[in-house]
Amino acid sequence: MANIFRGSLMCKHVFPYPDVLTTEQKEFTNSLINPFERFFLGVNDAVRNDDNSKIDENTLTALWELGAFGIQVPVDYGGLGLNNTQYGRLCQIVGANDLGLGITIGAHQSIGFKGILLYGTPEQKAKYLPMVSSGKVYAAFALTEPSSGSDAGSIRCRAVKNNNYYILNGSKIWISNGGIADIMTVFAQTEQVDKKTGQKKDKVTAFIVERSFGGVSHGPPEKKMGIKASNTAEVYFEDVKIPIENVLGKEGDGFKVAMNILNNGRFGMGATLSGTMKRCIDIATAHANNRAQFGQKLKNYGSIKEKLAQMSILHYATESMAFTISQIMDSGSQDYHLEAAISKIYASESAWYVCDEAIQILGGMGFMKEAGVERILRDLRIFRIFEGTNDILRLFVALTGIQYAGSHLTDLQRAFKNPSANLGLIFKEASRRAASSIGLGGVDLNSHVVAELKPYAKNTAVCINVFGQTVEELLLKYKKNIVNEQFVLNCLANAAIDIYAMVVTQSRSSRAFSLQLTTAEHELNLTKALTIQASERALRNLRNATSKNSEALTKKMSSIAQTVCENNGVVCTGVLDLN
Repeated sequence: MANIFRGSLMCKHVFPYPDVLTTEQKEFTNSLINPFERFFLGVNDAVRNDDNSKIDENTLTALWELGAFGIQVPVDYGGLGLNNTQYGRLCQIVGANDLGLGITIGAHQSIGFKGILLYGTPEQKAKYLPMVSSGKVYAAFALTEPSSGSDAGSIRCRAVKNNNYYILNGSKIWISNGGIADIMTVFAQTEQVDKKTGQKKDKVTAFIVERSFGGVSHGPPEKKMGIKASNTAEVYFEDVKIPIENVLGKEGDGFKVAMNILNNGRFGMGATLSGTMKRCIDIATAHANNRAQFGQKLKNYGSIKEKLAQMSILHYATESMAFTISQIMDSGSQDYHLEAAISKIYASESAWYVCDEAIQILGGMGFMKEAGVERILRDLRIFRIFEGTNDILRLFVALTGIQYAGSHLTDLQRAFKNPSANLGLIFKEASRRAASSIGLGGVDLNSHVVAELKPYAKNTAVCINVFGQTVEELLLKYKKNIVNEQFVLNCLANAAIDIYAMVVTQSRSSRAFSLQLTTAEHELNLTKALTIQASERALRNLRNATSKNSEALTKKMSSIAQTVCENNGVVCTGVLDLN
């Protein structure tokens, strides 16, 4: 995705659609699906969990026996030893049945002890992984504080080094599993000495903290809008004595550890929510097939058809993104942070839309607790907020991509200062730009898609070429100040998201056609419809990014917001006021 900010695309990273699982891995994953589905049908009760705001012990015991708390932990440490793609398939089952319970599982392994898997020393892994995978010891990820949400670098929790220990003080809020976890990945400011300058500087360090160290306590469970079954609590640390060997990663590298844990786990959200979306579509379809109004079944009305089609398009793209990323990760790639952020944004917003439309199709029944969809809607709302709010992730996508494009533009500008020594770079870049400007060269996806999709792939290529030109224009206009142009950055992020959706669905549906899958024609139709919509949105966003009208509108919106804030709310006089 970073390459599209230069008007390019590394096709080998997405074409053909990845297929990394061996036959043995597929068979083992399939052998787990039935036990997981039986658990949700016969043991778990999502309504009871929601009503009681907790999961009962029998249900949790059954989950431990399934191995659900150690899905990606190596077998040698007591886990199931699944890779990311296998994990994603089980996440779909969880997402289709109980998101509240899913948070308990996900907070435990997707982020809670994920740092130990990624950064743990052999000794740390040997000690802690058996406990959290099969020893019925819960884990949590403790990053957020009252003064630091998306700005993880501003945390105030502090750990002071004292010989062979760190003494930790501070508090964390809204910690999933915070009231039940005995192992926590905790982030705190520590004093570090710059080896070059000798200056002392505060940097975040990650720690493995056991409740048994003493000084760890928690508040009552938070009362939440949704995901009520999961435990969310404030956690307090008072003179907690942490052995120095419990530093996770390197001292002072805590921010990097935190971001990589979150980046690594984000694809799972897409997989989980694709399962949720499928459940909502199934419920809505069953209702449309059976409910009659004005002498016809709902399924025959154009507006209902449009809703079901749009819901299916969003589900297909969400699932395609999630399993593209998981399989790229499984193939050994370390560069998936932009794609993972895009997947999280797309999945959380699409799932909300799909669930909302399912309620609309059900009408009054959808608003009732009995149908089960209102619980899903409440549970879904948090996904646009936690593990990086979508607003911040959009800025992350845009700024990371711009930084990549900007470095290449800087190299080119530097080359022009000494052209004789950089003729190769100059001619190569000049040729690429000239060809792109007359509709030649640039990105060409035709050789990567089946014949039916070639016109749609061409539209996608146009979007990518325009994207690169727009980014360069904006960089030359704003230079470093582009970091302050959030309207522009959001336009770029939204265009990037749509481009990624087009690329992954074209790749996946081409694979379906090539393999002559029974769903191939339907998948091609989903891809065509998505490309028509997404290409129009992408080009519109790119136009808006450089439009004078949009710039004027942004200034007006900023002025309105400033007035509202200065007056602490609505400023207009009432319609019946005389003055």
